[in-house]
Amino acid sequence: MTALYEDVPFSELLHHPAATTERLGSVRALRLRRRDAGDLALMRIEQLERDGTVVRFAVHLLAGLVRSGNTDVLRRLLPDALPWLTFLPEADFEAFVTELVTVAGGAAELGNLAPVAVLLTQWRHSAEIYADPALLEILTAEPEGDLGPVPAPPGGE
Repeated sequence: MTALYEDVPFSELLHHPAATTERLGSVRALRLRRRDAGDLALMRIEQLERDGTVVRFAVHLLAGLVRSGNTDVLRRLLPDALPWLTFLPEADFEAFVTELVTVAGGAAELGNLAPVAVLLTQWRHSAEIYADPALLEILTAEPEGDLGPVPAPPGGE
C-alpha cells in the first residue's frame, strides 16, 4: 500500500461499488466525499483491527511509562509528539499525563478514540492560554467589584 487514503466521490461508490472497493487493494482507506454531509471513510476490517492493535499497544506502553514513575522520560518525550506541552506548568503537565492515560485506556477498550481527541484539544487550548501572557492575565484576573445577584437555578426554591 502506497497511499494513506484516496479521495472518491460518494456517488462513485453508489454507481460502481465493486470497482470502487477494489481500490482498497492499493490504499489504506477511501475518503468518500459527500456534498451535503461530512465525509466518510471506507476501509477493510482487517486494517481497522490492525489500527486498533497499534492503538492499544501505544496506550499500554504509555500507561506503563506513567506507572514506572519516570515522569522525566515522559517530560522529554511527550513534547516531541505534542510540542504545545512545553507551555503547560508542571502541575498541569502531571494532570494531563494522568488524564491522558486514563482516557486513552478507556477509549482503546471501547474502540472509540473520540474522547482522546477531545482531551488533546482541551489541553491544547489550555496551553494556548499559558503561551499568551496577555490572555492568561485576562482569564486569571479577579473580577472587579460585585457582579450582581445570581438568579436561582430553574426549579429550585
